[in-house]
Formats: sequence, structure tokens, C-alpha cells
Amino acid sequence: QVQLVESGGGLVQAGGSLRLSCAASGATFSIKVMGWYRQAPGKQRELVAAMPFGDHPITYADSVKGRFTISRDTDKFTIYLDMNNLKPEDTAVYYCNAYVGPDSSLTASWGQGTQVTVSS
Repeated sequence: QVQLVESGGGLVQAGGSLRLSCAASGATFSIKVMGWYRQAPGKQRELVAAMPFGDHPITYADSVKGRFTISRDTDKFTIYLDMNNLKPEDTAVYYCNAYVGPDSSLTASWGQGTQVTVSS
């Protein structure tokens, strides 16, 4: 089992910046990928950025490329999402995600979510 705790959401004006953090604990040795998803009201949850724990490239949603950056503190199982030039359409609940377990049977763990609101 992996537990994920997010922090850093809030209210910001368009064009502003926020940093989200996600700390993993528990069976962190089994983590294969960590990332961020978001869900806006009335919409499906979507991938924002994903960082594999290996020699695979980072993935970003097209809508955030060039504005958001995912990074990891390798001394801790903590990832960050630096969000710059925020737009009202970035408003959503942001969820930290980790895929854990053997490659043949990965399971998803989720954080509780943190609200990001961008005002115009």
C-alpha cells in the first residue's frame, strides 16, 4: 500500500503560479510511476503529467506543455508540479497518483486531491 498526501493548492489570478507537492509513504519501493491528474466540474479526470521511475520520458498533457513542470525529490518519494502562466481552464481538483506493483499488475493509488482555482 502507498499513501499519497498532496499540498499546495489555492486561489490564484490568471497568469500566476502555484506549486503542488505530493509525498508518498508506505510501500514506496513498489512505485513505478508518479504523476498528477485533474478533474474539473462536469468533466472526466485527465492526466496532467506523469513521471516514470526509470528510463522513460515524462509525459505532459498538450494543454499544459511549456507551462507546467513535474519534478521529483529523489531523496524522498515526493513529487512536485510547478504550474506557471495559469489559466482559468486550469481550475480543477488536482490528484496525485502512483502506479505500484509488478509491471504485470500495476494498481493505482490516489491522494485526496487539492483544489486549484484560477480567476480571470
